[in-house]
Amino acid sequence: MILTVFHKTRYDFASPVGGILQSHRLTPAKCDGQKVIDWKVEVPGAVMGELFRDGAGDYIQTVSLRMPVTHIEVTVSGKVETTDTSGILRGHRERVAPRAYMRHTMRTEANRAIRDLVDDALRGKEDAPELDRAHLLAAAVAEALPYRPGATHAHTTAAEAMTEGAGVCQDHTQVLIACAHIANMPARYVSGYLNATDDGSPHEASHAWAEIFVAGLGWVGFDASNKCCPNEHYIRLGSGLDAEDAAPIRGLVLGGAEETLDVTVLIEAQQQ
Repeated sequence: MILTVFHKTRYDFASPVGGILQSHRLTPAKCDGQKVIDWKVEVPGAVMGELFRDGAGDYIQTVSLRMPVTHIEVTVSGKVETTDTSGILRGHRERVAPRAYMRHTMRTEANRAIRDLVDDALRGKEDAPELDRAHLLAAAVAEALPYRPGATHAHTTAAEAMTEGAGVCQDHTQVLIACAHIANMPARYVSGYLNATDDGSPHEASHAWAEIFVAGLGWVGFDASNKCCPNEHYIRLGSGLDAEDAAPIRGLVLGGAEETLDVTVLIEAQQQ
């Protein structure tokens, strides 16, 4: 399948700020499930650093605006050929040991409700293969947290989402990471794009899912929001310990000013 992407992010400031420094995870890495045909990241007026690959195998680029500015606009456009690998991440070069992803953050720290969820999901399955246990955890998260836009916010933690009892893909992913850690399986947060329309028409979707390390298979993706493993409808951008760590755009603003954010993401699919 060929997926085309148009992703524009615009920040507007109420008064000029002294400068902006950003770190972008906006370029897909090559792996068995995706091949970049064409890809551009454009930031008018900015100094673009060299694109480099970090230890996790993700492409990073620094961007800076070193003058008083009232807005910054980041535009991503490109085309990626995707194939279904049953959620298994193959051919992805990385140097970080999987056990490094046993670390939890404030966003993925488990509370009693998450521990109870794991106990219930894996009761009697303690000796089951890791892949089976990972699927059980993903299904349990999907059932415990119905998808409800607006139920949470960008800074909601896994524990807070469980207390709320609903959430979006960010919450499902962070809760699933917390569950995997309790089950002694490394897990990480993945950001990317998803085309979710049956007819391949343009669709607005920036997305997130978890990868759990399964012995004998490696990293396997689990999208609890859609109750599936990532397939040819997904483009993988980058990974991290949680939503903040894996964010496609992270940055610093020099000088305080009220900020507004406008994001447009359009994904279109076409058969080869």
